Amino acid sequence: MDAVMLARLQFAANISFHILFPTITIALGWVLLFFKLRYNRSGDTKWMDAYNFWVKIFALSFAMGVVSGITMSFQFGTNWPGYMEKVGNIAGPLLAYEVMTAFFLEAVFLGIMLFGFRKVAGWVHTLATFLVAFGTTMSAFWIIALNSWMQTPQGFEMRDGVAHATDWIAIIFNPSMPYRLTHMLIASGLTVAFLVAGLSAYRWLKGDRSPAVPAALKTGVWLAALLIPVQIFVGDLHGLNTLEHQPQKIAAMEGNWETGPNVPFLPFAWPDEAARRNHFEIAIPNGASLILKHSADGVVPGLNDYIGNHPPVKPVFFGFRIMVGMGLAMLALSWLGAFLLLRRGSLPPLVARLFVLMSFSGWIATLAGWYVTEIGRQPWLVTGVLTTAQAASNVPAPMIGISLAAYLLVYAALLTAYIGALFYLARKAVGATPASKAYPFVPVAAE
Repeated sequence: MDAVMLARLQFAANISFHILFPTITIALGWVLLFFKLRYNRSGDTKWMDAYNFWVKIFALSFAMGVVSGITMSFQFGTNWPGYMEKVGNIAGPLLAYEVMTAFFLEAVFLGIMLFGFRKVAGWVHTLATFLVAFGTTMSAFWIIALNSWMQTPQGFEMRDGVAHATDWIAIIFNPSMPYRLTHMLIASGLTVAFLVAGLSAYRWLKGDRSPAVPAALKTGVWLAALLIPVQIFVGDLHGLNTLEHQPQKIAAMEGNWETGPNVPFLPFAWPDEAARRNHFEIAIPNGASLILKHSADGVVPGLNDYIGNHPPVKPVFFGFRIMVGMGLAMLALSWLGAFLLLRRGSLPPLVARLFVLMSFSGWIATLAGWYVTEIGRQPWLVTGVLTTAQAASNVPAPMIGISLAAYLLVYAALLTAYIGALFYLARKAVGATPASKAYPFVPVAAE
């Protein structure tokens, strides 16, 4: 592989590993706030027990996200110097805003959130939980704003080959930003919903009958059941926005080669870029036209209109189907779980095991969606402004290959350890004395 491809793979490995942890912390902070508010209002210790268990997972995920984010940022200088040279006037401030308004907020109040609930007033601890959750969301806001600007840039002008901001409101709230931000926040919510439901089901199957376990399990199931139909609706809006601004990405997602009406949806096919056609198609007549244009006669763009200027087809095509397939599996399982909770008040062992198996399903869907988004932007790094090849450094390919191999080995070990730690914490909690009973905590209402 040449240096550019190796650099792309290295950044892909870094961001794939990094995104796993913000995807958890963004929504888990709000779930922790929900647990804390329920405890404040009711005084029921099961909610504080749930908080005390899940705050450990939040802390571990937060630490992993911070460390992996640092290594990712190094690559702007080592592998992609052309990026900051050309668009640093826009990317730099947005990254700085994320540090100043989000990371500092999280870092300052995280200590109170983790260690202060027996040492400060109840309302202070609740406020700290809120501010940490708000900080994680603000972090997502700024990162998505920058990524969306790279997809649909506006609010700038080029001077001597360098981008200069002319309208920061237009830069931040670029055409795709609201859709991407909403899609990402809901994806985080679904990731956490299935993680909470899966680990709670695991604890239940291991014999943990403490009241906090069904409380957390029901929270995860109901959150997933409520969010997944909203995500499907938002995903449709996001797709229509992408059709307007990045039609070649839509063409790759659909595996459609010729622009025209009555385009079928392909649940499966094998795109062949050399022959400019698909093999082994399974087609639903007019499906793509109905989805994208809401009409069987709707015209869908074809890849042959963008020869030399469209992304690699296979990863975008299959990534989209993995994301959609995982979403449908989430829909089926969450609604089944919600139905059983309504009818029986609990989950049968088989369904509980399915939730355990789906604990990390949000990661799979999120990564597939990110691959569609990022690979679908190729060959551009910033659409219409900077190509990926133009931004790459002149670091020799063997050097990038060595560091890539090192990253992959470390990330594989860390990811294995992280997942193992989560299930270890779940097993350790079985039969343990609830923290809220060992250290009584006075609810806000009683202060």
